[in-house]
Amino acid sequence: MNPIRVTVHRSTQEIGGNCVEIASGDARIILDVGRPLDAARDATDLLAPTLDLAAPCHGILLSHAHQDHYGLLGEIPADWPVYCGEATAKLMRLTSGMFGKELDRDFRPCTSGRAFSIGPFTVTPYLTDHSAFDAYMLLVDAAGRRILYSGDFRAHGRKGALVSRFLEAPPGDIDLLVMEGTNLGSDKPWMSEADLEEDFVGLFQKTPGRVFVAWSAQNIDRTVTLYRACLKAGRTLVVDLYTAEVMELLAGHGKLPRPGWRNLKVVVTRAFSRLYRMKGRTDFVDRMAHHGIAARRLAETPYAWVVMARKSLLRDYETAGVIPGPQDAWSWSMWRGYLADGDGANVKAWFDAGGTPARHIHTSGHASPDDLRAFARAVNAKAMAPIHGSAWDKPHDGFPAITRLRDGQALFL
Repeated sequence: MNPIRVTVHRSTQEIGGNCVEIASGDARIILDVGRPLDAARDATDLLAPTLDLAAPCHGILLSHAHQDHYGLLGEIPADWPVYCGEATAKLMRLTSGMFGKELDRDFRPCTSGRAFSIGPFTVTPYLTDHSAFDAYMLLVDAAGRRILYSGDFRAHGRKGALVSRFLEAPPGDIDLLVMEGTNLGSDKPWMSEADLEEDFVGLFQKTPGRVFVAWSAQNIDRTVTLYRACLKAGRTLVVDLYTAEVMELLAGHGKLPRPGWRNLKVVVTRAFSRLYRMKGRTDFVDRMAHHGIAARRLAETPYAWVVMARKSLLRDYETAGVIPGPQDAWSWSMWRGYLADGDGANVKAWFDAGGTPARHIHTSGHASPDDLRAFARAVNAKAMAPIHGSAWDKPHDGFPAITRLRDGQALFL
């Protein structure tokens, strides 16, 4: 029987950039091909040097549609098959088509709980809770060995019950757990999306003017949180064209808010409208106009709105007379570190100039340290290889025996 060889090509020493190879004899699969989070926007040739592109590969499995897990797909040979969730494929195509180079790939869909074969490997995806929609853990069986890849997960989001059910009856006899540790060593508070919802309701109710919120369009949990808070507070959520398309794209994957629902409007700004028309998407712009609102109306009745804020919207807001002031409020609903530079710093400066009160209302898309420990204990693997974290080299109690790997180092099972 061939031994199983596991090689983490990248992410043993950093958060993001995941690339994990599992090989049995001459057969191999790759779990994620992530772009390093610290890579420059225009950087190329970023694949880990230890990843052999000349040898055949039975398939790439993508855990979810975040760039640090699929962002180097364009550098992978075109004849390598790619497997992912159906919604994940839609989100990757949308993002690359609008803001980068279109993905000219065929994606083979996989379904939670349904095992399928790739050469000598049997793969079972498990839908999990994460800030990315349609995120999966991956169980790989081959040559009498079992490897569980956690991908990115948490237990405090709107799909936290998925993790709870998984831990009530985890797959048994796991030889290796490859687990993320983004938040290991952090002491920040861990709030549920339901907690955030109530915080937003309070902010919306006490603010006499508009409430601007900056959040990721693909963080569907956060969009749902904001929409529910608007319903409770009697306000209308205003999103941009891209967020509206994400909502519409995922409408068939659950009871999710979308254009046309009450208390939800699409602001059709000049910059985004131009981008869509340049991409040949005039039909979409015209269709969204039926659910739209002119930016100037956000200035006429400020008490009615919760308005999406991002750098690419600010100039069009200003042109329409939408200038934030002390009677408004704004919330950065993403990782606070993004405010230090780039677009985040520009958004913050815009509100600072208007003297607009700020609230940071956010919770992580990754598991808390306690939830990481609980997960590792429940899985009870014979060995654990930590990845996707920057604090794994420090002493940590409560974990099973850790096999500390370096990028490109092979582990034989």
